[in-house]
Amino acid sequence: MKIKLNHKSIAMVIAGAAVVAAGTVGAARALSGDDDTTERPIPASELDQAEQAALDETGGGKVTGTEVDDEESKYEVEVTLEDGIQVDVQLDEHFQVVGTDGDHDSGSDDD
Repeated sequence: MKIKLNHKSIAMVIAGAAVVAAGTVGAARALSGDDDTTERPIPASELDQAEQAALDETGGGKVTGTEVDDEESKYEVEVTLEDGIQVDVQLDEHFQVVGTDGDHDSGSDDD
């Protein structure tokens, strides 16, 4: 039996193999807990400045997480406000605010 493949068939086989490979890599990462980004907390020597800059930006709240060298900025400080909204404050290397991203869903049904 002779199988005849055209360009469309070859492309479909390659695309299918790519999907299987991507799924396998994704599953392995999920099972191992490993991913491309390794979250590192802000070092103690820089933490006070980063926290203060973030709290000044949000007008208060509680720092609930920090990260250095994330995909968006030098420092990221997660602040949870009194109403439960979480705000990620992005800071540059001089602790200047370069962006904020808020969780606009506080979990209440008052909408």
